[in-house]
Amino acid sequence: MPTAMWWFIGASCAQLLCAAALLRTRGSEQAELAPQALALLRGGRLAAVTVALVALHQRGAVAAGRKGTIRANGGPGRTRDPIELGVHGSLQRALGIRALAARPKARRAVDELRGQLDRAGLLRPLGRLRAARVLLLCTAATIPAGLLITAPTGTDLSLAAVVGAVPAVAALALLRLPATPRAARDLLAGLRERHPLPAHRREVADGRLVQLYVALYGDPALALFLPRFSQDGGLLGQDGGDGYLTGRGRYVSGAAGSEGSGSEGAGGGGSD
Repeated sequence: MPTAMWWFIGASCAQLLCAAALLRTRGSEQAELAPQALALLRGGRLAAVTVALVALHQRGAVAAGRKGTIRANGGPGRTRDPIELGVHGSLQRALGIRALAARPKARRAVDELRGQLDRAGLLRPLGRLRAARVLLLCTAATIPAGLLITAPTGTDLSLAAVVGAVPAVAALALLRLPATPRAARDLLAGLRERHPLPAHRREVADGRLVQLYVALYGDPALALFLPRFSQDGGLLGQDGGDGYLTGRGRYVSGAAGSEGSGSEGAGGGGSD
């Protein structure tokens, strides 16, 4: 095999090692997390903002506006939660949830919470995650580039392809690694096991517990506990979570409509 090809293989392995180092997380701190933090782990920025809106709506501070928007409905009430304050302070006019989540006050509050979860080892820092993914793409591309440039033939080509496939395949596998490390996924799975989604909303009277269910389950919990507010405010269908088991069957992101219709019927007696 040409000596130059070994340089390409070495460069590919070096990039892979650097990316793996960036993806490593410190040991997680298993402290009790607020619903907004759990939502951020499960579904990202929009999920955290959604839980904040639920908390504000429970105090009458926000309501559904026109055409799938949220509007302020008075002061934020007694809260010191930075995300709730940032979200409410961003509602000088009615906004859709995506526009609301992008407003500076709301965005800064969520970024601050994300930083806390980064330091706790429950999220991979965005900057490191992006840098690692760039390195992994370079790792996968380095071997084909080396083969094109050095143009080995016969046995040399076979050897270069076999040896070079190792870092390339490893890079492609690491590209599929989620932003949340195993500790965070295990934390969410354990909480879902201890708090399965109930069949009827009248089974839950504690507003804080409703926030927890929305944090853990997203759209199915919104459709169960706050069907009108969620539908009229454009919250449904924005969920960023993956598929998982709930107490009422399997939920897959994007399939909330079928489950949500049953949920509203189950809890449709009262006003939300």
